[in-house]
Amino acid sequence: MRLTFSTFLAAAAAAGSASPRTAMFLRPCLAFAPRTLHRRASPAAFSRALSSTKEDVASSSSEGDEEIEWTTDRVRSTFVSYFESDPRSHTPVPSSPSAPLTDPTLLFANAGMNQFKPIFLGRVDPSSPLASLKRAANSQKCIRAGGKHNDLDDVGRDTYHHTFFEMLGSWSFGDYFKKEAIGWAWDLLTATYGIDGDRLYATYFGGDESLGLEADLEARDLWLEFLPEERVIACDAKDNFWEMGETGPCGPCSEIHYDRIGNRDASSLVNADHPDVIEIWNIVFIQYNRDEGGLTSLPFKHIDTGMGLERLVSVLQDKASNYDIDAFAPLFRAIERVSKAGPYGGLVLEDDATLRDTAYRAVADHARTLSFAIADGAVPNNEGRGYVLRRILRRGARYGQQILGADPGFMTGLIPVVVDTFGNTYPELIEKKDEIVEIVQEEERAFATLLDRGIKFFEELKIELNAADETKVTGDKAFYLYDTLGFPIDLTEQMAEEAGLIVDTEGFLNAMEEQKRRSREARRAAKLAGGAGQVLELIAEQTAFLADEGVEATDDEFKYEWDVGTSATVKAVFTSDGFLGADDEAAEGESVGLVLDRTSFYAEAGGQESDLGTIEILTSDGEIAGKFVVNDVQSYGAYILHTGILASGSLQAGSSVTCRVDYDRRRSVAPNHSMTHVLNAALRKVLGDTVEQRGSLCNDEKLRFDFSHKKAMTAKQLRSTEEYCKAAVENAEPVTAAVMPLDEAKEIDGVRAVFGEVYPDPVRVVSVGEETSVEFCGGTHLSNTKEAEAFALVEESAVAKGIRRITAVTKGAALEAIEEGKKFEERVASLEQLDPSSTSDLDKQAGSLRKDLDAAYTSAPLKATLRSRIESIQKKAVDAKKRALAQRVDKVLNVVTAQIEEAAGAGKTALVLEVDIGADSKASQKVLNAAKKLAPDMAFMGLSEEENGSGGKLACFAAVPEAMAEGGFRADEWVRSALGVCGGRGGGKPDSAQGQAKECDDVGAVVKQADLFAAEKKAEGPSV
Repeated sequence: MRLTFSTFLAAAAAAGSASPRTAMFLRPCLAFAPRTLHRRASPAAFSRALSSTKEDVASSSSEGDEEIEWTTDRVRSTFVSYFESDPRSHTPVPSSPSAPLTDPTLLFANAGMNQFKPIFLGRVDPSSPLASLKRAANSQKCIRAGGKHNDLDDVGRDTYHHTFFEMLGSWSFGDYFKKEAIGWAWDLLTATYGIDGDRLYATYFGGDESLGLEADLEARDLWLEFLPEERVIACDAKDNFWEMGETGPCGPCSEIHYDRIGNRDASSLVNADHPDVIEIWNIVFIQYNRDEGGLTSLPFKHIDTGMGLERLVSVLQDKASNYDIDAFAPLFRAIERVSKAGPYGGLVLEDDATLRDTAYRAVADHARTLSFAIADGAVPNNEGRGYVLRRILRRGARYGQQILGADPGFMTGLIPVVVDTFGNTYPELIEKKDEIVEIVQEEERAFATLLDRGIKFFEELKIELNAADETKVTGDKAFYLYDTLGFPIDLTEQMAEEAGLIVDTEGFLNAMEEQKRRSREARRAAKLAGGAGQVLELIAEQTAFLADEGVEATDDEFKYEWDVGTSATVKAVFTSDGFLGADDEAAEGESVGLVLDRTSFYAEAGGQESDLGTIEILTSDGEIAGKFVVNDVQSYGAYILHTGILASGSLQAGSSVTCRVDYDRRRSVAPNHSMTHVLNAALRKVLGDTVEQRGSLCNDEKLRFDFSHKKAMTAKQLRSTEEYCKAAVENAEPVTAAVMPLDEAKEIDGVRAVFGEVYPDPVRVVSVGEETSVEFCGGTHLSNTKEAEAFALVEESAVAKGIRRITAVTKGAALEAIEEGKKFEERVASLEQLDPSSTSDLDKQAGSLRKDLDAAYTSAPLKATLRSRIESIQKKAVDAKKRALAQRVDKVLNVVTAQIEEAAGAGKTALVLEVDIGADSKASQKVLNAAKKLAPDMAFMGLSEEENGSGGKLACFAAVPEAMAEGGFRADEWVRSALGVCGGRGGGKPDSAQGQAKECDDVGAVVKQADLFAAEKKAEGPSV
């Protein structure tokens, strides 16, 4: 039976299910193609997929290789299976996307813990599956290029750095701690994988007086159960104290290192960056939180472990390099086929004098990174993660072309190899193969031009430095090459070395940091714009404090109600210095955040901006004693924080208040949100199911929707999309919502889901009409599409390669845009009625109208149609002018012929004529040809105004017989002399020249000067 949204509603109503309170804390607008639901597999499906590869001995990279016991696929599946099995009983969790499109704080997933951040930060939605997660394990797709964790510049130079890699991870969220984590790590490595325990070393945190922390003796003692004392090593905070960022959860860690050589004491080489003694596993004990005041203990302690898959495989396959494992073999074979530098030799540093092997490693790594990132929705562009991807591609392309001698475009040929190698484990690679190939191909073509520009810039810079007797490429120049021309810093450094120069690396880094600082300040300034007060955020320590104080989750079920004043109690007052005490009050004018027991304010989520409004402060008698202006509302786990300014009165924890949402503003936001759903459905219908949402914004002014599409939409597609949305408004379709179990919701026909998103369970499902749209959404909506009043699609533009953006409006703004469009339709229709042959300035009128239309705020599809009509008017006007000019030229030629014949008959050797042919160069050539033919021995000059008597542009053209030119009567000098009277300019040859003056209000003076010039050259007689 086909399960539709309405079918479910009927069944739910009959069963009496779906309490309104279950709608709390649901995330809005998670809308993607149905096929993506399968890409975000359930834990059970993920486990089955891993198990299916567990016994695969011959990997996809085994072509021509010996049989491998521990293939990459087997190592990966064994890890997850080990932690999934009893007594460890971890939940297998699929990898999140390597490009976390739903997490704006991350360029790329750089660690397995990224998708679990809400748990560590205390912000997990209580209805999310993460809320009940106690133990987890997986293999996470990671990219470390850009941001705090950036290995890009090291990739290729050694045998163990990667930009893309897989991180095997296991986690405990407030469950087990150090004893189990260390014991299971030892058991897995030695008993399951069979690694020689005599080659293993363990580190622990040795304490830090500056942090006020003692040594982690508990971890040390646990390791001493498995290892001798000399192989359990204390390390400082740099190596053995892990932090998420400048603030947030953190704690000591314990690393497991492996000695590739064995049978020796390698303890001095631990954490010495030695290629033969490598870290293979890091176990983090998250037990503190850092804030401006320092470190405090967390109420719940967590385990976060990470082990690089490629590095572990190199150990199990007894390979000295990560790049020698089975997963890289197919790529190296493919690179060798396009290389003119010979096969890979495994050399590093000074031994790799030609950089051949450096290039092999860099190219192989970058091909993997590009394939996975693009498959997960990222695209190369000029911002954020897109710019990092562009740099990676260019770095790989430069290595391949300059060092290996590969032809431009060779990177594109490596993508299918990556897909074949990893597609069975990560099917999104197979699904997006064509798209990845197309994007990489386009980027390689674009870089070919930039490479030439960069080399030219550097050559000019080299000449400039040599002339000044300087040897340093300044940081700002290096940053220009990096930021504007796409040159990685290592390429600039290499070119400088070849030229006997050095690069101011510190200056480059300073320029980079300055750009980041400007970006951070701009983001902060944007958030503070409009007097919104301080930016306040709750982190794990604060949410844990609230829970410890017995503050219950904020009840926000009232956010779906309209035109109500919701009574509430202030449970906590938060400031930049922390929570106010029970007896402390916030004073008038202060910026604070309020946590209430209940609220009717909608917290920002899923692209919909938060509600605004006021919170009235009440006396014990219920009288209004003050007002708090709400400028922002955000959700942090179970708590809703209302941030704003105390406009009057005072308040404290326990104050009675009334929530007053600005419902007039919400009435402008809701139609934009509901019509975003309709627009999403319209795009799928018009462009096909390949369309995927890439972002959205809904506020009281407009709706904005970003989506995947390779090229600009055509006028027809835009019109069809707008008509679909308009029809939804005109059809007055009901907008309904229901809360249902997540598994059942996923089975609804046509429901949309975001790849990589974690959904609450139960989930709120919003439906527009019977068939128009069904999406998971926790936002505020209309009850019927007719409340949107009108819809206008006002812009379609590019955001990045493969990403388009539509901006649209509803209600009053849409009606205004439609009315503006009607006015332009009338203006265009009026011009279409004019006779081109009798309206000399019709082309100018049409051009002016086109400029007005381009600047107008109206329907984009209508604009496209009107532009086409205006172009037709302009073409008709130009054609009419050409016909009129041709007729005029014929008449002029008759007159000129008679005048030339008369002058020739009178024996004149020079003639200057005013001719009425406008500024048409072809017509002037006809006149000159006639003069040469009728009087070959006479010098001739023609003068023609663009418009007779206008005082505007004046054209001048002249021809002088060769004999006269040789005698000193030059045509180019004649033209310059004549036009000099009115500031004109000219040029040409001695026997033929032309020129013009932009303005000339006295053509007679030009004629007089031309006659004087002729007389000076001993020409006979005055002009006619």
